[in-house]
Amino acid sequence: MRIGFGIVRAAMALLTIVAIIAQFATSVNFISGKGGNIAGYVVNFFSFFTIDSNVGYVVVLAIGAYLLFARTGDDPEWFTALRAVITTYMVTTGVVYNLLLRNIPLPQGQTVEWSNEVLHVVGPAYLLLDWLFAPGRAPLRRRVLWWVVGFPIVWAIYTLIRAPFGADPVTGKQPWYPYPFLNPQTSPNGYLSVAFYVLLIAAVILCVGYGVVWVSRRWRGGRALPADGD
Repeated sequence: MRIGFGIVRAAMALLTIVAIIAQFATSVNFISGKGGNIAGYVVNFFSFFTIDSNVGYVVVLAIGAYLLFARTGDDPEWFTALRAVITTYMVTTGVVYNLLLRNIPLPQGQTVEWSNEVLHVVGPAYLLLDWLFAPGRAPLRRRVLWWVVGFPIVWAIYTLIRAPFGADPVTGKQPWYPYPFLNPQTSPNGYLSVAFYVLLIAAVILCVGYGVVWVSRRWRGGRALPADGD
């Protein structure tokens, strides 16, 4: 079982790397052909929560595959905590994409559709299954939830501060937001709508994170931390 999951983790990490590179290269070629700002695009590309989450996903899968091949027993607690954080982000990415972004037209000529599905659907679905069934998961304290909420808070602050100064790499039009629901200029009620979506996504992250931690404490063949553990 450990070897099987190790092989699948390595394969999924490779698939995701190829998906990220394929999308990046296609967009760079498109923007370059239009005489656009490549440096600006690079910053925009890594400003997507999806891309950041998937980069973390690749790191977790690579480390996780190594641990399954190299050792037996529970994984180090720090790795299980990191795995829980990235699982939460990836599941949230899948939920938000399918609820809010699935039917929004994608930029023509620079969107790799299969890559889009890997990053938003296949990856989140696999990592959830990996969390539930792969061996090695150690029980976590609830304080790991502080790790879970840390990056999204920093990302949201960064996005709302940078976006008014960001620009579309082809047209140069400002502002540039990674996701349309964060743009107060196009949202029905301006910043009120943006605040609603930010709070909604924060609630999803917390709920998913709590569920991930709960699974680590309860789904262990009857072995769990005490109910009052932090």
